[in-house]
Amino acid sequence: MAGPLEGIRVLECGGYLSAPSAGYMLGDLGAEVIKIEDRVKGDPVRGMSSTFGRGMIMPDGTNILFETANRNKKSITLDLKKEKGKELLYRLVAVSDVFCTNFSRSAIDSLGIDYQTLKKYNPKLVYGVATGYGSLGPESEKRAFDTIAQAHSGIMGTVGEPDGPPLQIAGAVFDQMTGTLLVNGILAALAARDRQGIGQQVEVSLLGSGIHMQAYNINVALLRGRPMPKPSRQTLKNPLANHYECADGKWLLLAEPQSDRFWHDFCLALSIENVEKDAKFATAKDRRDNFLELTTTLEKVFKTKTRDEWISILQTKGGGIAFSPVLELTELASDPQVLANEYITDVDHPTLGKVKMIGIPIKFSETPAQIKNCAPNFGQHTEEVLMNILGYTWEEIQTLKDEEVI
Repeated sequence: MAGPLEGIRVLECGGYLSAPSAGYMLGDLGAEVIKIEDRVKGDPVRGMSSTFGRGMIMPDGTNILFETANRNKKSITLDLKKEKGKELLYRLVAVSDVFCTNFSRSAIDSLGIDYQTLKKYNPKLVYGVATGYGSLGPESEKRAFDTIAQAHSGIMGTVGEPDGPPLQIAGAVFDQMTGTLLVNGILAALAARDRQGIGQQVEVSLLGSGIHMQAYNINVALLRGRPMPKPSRQTLKNPLANHYECADGKWLLLAEPQSDRFWHDFCLALSIENVEKDAKFATAKDRRDNFLELTTTLEKVFKTKTRDEWISILQTKGGGIAFSPVLELTELASDPQVLANEYITDVDHPTLGKVKMIGIPIKFSETPAQIKNCAPNFGQHTEEVLMNILGYTWEEIQTLKDEEVI
């Protein structure tokens, strides 16, 4: 079945992760995504061997970062510094719906791929751009990466123990959020184009996306004049909203705000009827007032059984209390709930074989999103795109190769 964006053509002229992340999401939704790479260097991510201290290259040479950010795309190589390269791009723009980039402003201008230029070739073009800091302000031209946005957005100060130093979040979390918001803006602009007949530029940034992601926490800080306190296991006053280590060293999270409602069943499940009858813990207020003592007691109880044992007990005897295992990322691949919803799914990779990878978190009843292809090889679809979309002949393609345009 066709995806919801079937018939939409996207040109992606970007590198690293924010704009390419938007591209793969649009591809998941059925758009034809053509990734335009420098004919010599390609997307810089192809050459990144490690990040956050972890190797990114699989034994077969597959780059995990590039693979994640570039599924469901076609790759063509193009030298945009040559006039023939620009002309070829402009011809593609004329028959496309979306252009997406995260190049710096100076690179965009020098290559002639700014919105004002491209809209001359397609007035209804939706032009999506992801920046680091936003296009305005004193830092708009500074280089930015995921961790830079983590620092500037304030999120590093919310992670870790209350008296500990600021901490980075491992991985490209802000890049992914920026790509997601860019997709959101592009889809809205496509709707505006269809209803109002206009194209437009859509802009997002790493910094703005990081602030958006913290909307509730930041508004608390803005309106109350101080941020929400960092949570600590030693200071959480509702013992039924804390996490506990089990006998096997694994952790279990309780997250129950209605502690009075579940207190009786919880105590029966843990076989701590004596604690339930203790007047110090009779009500939610009593438990808050004496949280240190109760938390210490629960820590000892949870260490008497493994996490799987406690999960089974709480599922059958906990009365519906809200809880979850604290999973490691490697455990997601075997989690029944994750697999049932295909949040992690099987992918047939051309060199790795059948592997599990991140799935698609959005479900459509009539136009399902799909993973049709893994990330493309460098320039894999250059000839296909030039012939099938722009009508080039083999002779013309060979001339472009000889002139080092493609």
